[in-house]
Amino acid sequence: MTRIIAVANQKGGVGKTTTSINLAASLGEQGRRVLLIDLDPQGNATMGSGVTETEAGVYDVLLADAEAASATVHLSCGYDLLAAHADLSGAELELASVAQRERRLALALQPLHDAYDYIYIDCPPALSLLTVNALVAAHAVLIPMQCEYYALEGLTALLATIRRVRSSFNAGLMIEGLLRTMFDVRNSLAVEVSDQLVRHFGAQLFQTVIPRNVRLAEAPSHGQPVLQYDRASKGAQAYLALAGEILARESPYPRGDIGS
Repeated sequence: MTRIIAVANQKGGVGKTTTSINLAASLGEQGRRVLLIDLDPQGNATMGSGVTETEAGVYDVLLADAEAASATVHLSCGYDLLAAHADLSGAELELASVAQRERRLALALQPLHDAYDYIYIDCPPALSLLTVNALVAAHAVLIPMQCEYYALEGLTALLATIRRVRSSFNAGLMIEGLLRTMFDVRNSLAVEVSDQLVRHFGAQLFQTVIPRNVRLAEAPSHGQPVLQYDRASKGAQAYLALAGEILARESPYPRGDIGS
């Protein structure tokens, strides 16, 4: 059964797109069938995957102008992509008067449930209707976080949104895990915050830590996952380790909830 994971955090610049692209590529290399959905109007996951144009994208799927299966693009880096283009920025206004507007993505993905092992949704950095669509469609949420004192700032609001989505649309939505990103071991503040996250969240925190890495930052400008751009880099090895951690605890059910 397909496992659908929303990669979300309302705080921008925490590594959502980097994680979405590189985790998709790493799981693809492990033989898993992976679809990456770019739900951010900025289209960074699309550009970072080396895709510039497609006949249809996630906007067309949400507005029921195209089927998800026909809109996906197969990439040589090991995963399929449902792309985002500039027109996605107007989707929220157009969806405002549409029936079941919060379920548009979930309904569109139903025909794909046997086609993929994992579907990752790269969410925009806002608790918008697009993000709600991702949370309604998902089994669980993966939350990238930087190790800084403002790291918890967006988490409280995101968890409140998750609880509202649970109560109204998706009772089974759970937390896949929190992922520490852009970590610099030489930064004593980052180490201190990381230790606090371990104490507060324990097993709900991924053991893998994604380092701050130049190759990770460079790879999107080349339209490649870091695994293709520089496999030997610390960033590539970290995402391979994260994929391994996810596969090691592979289960058809979500992990749990923060604070449970």
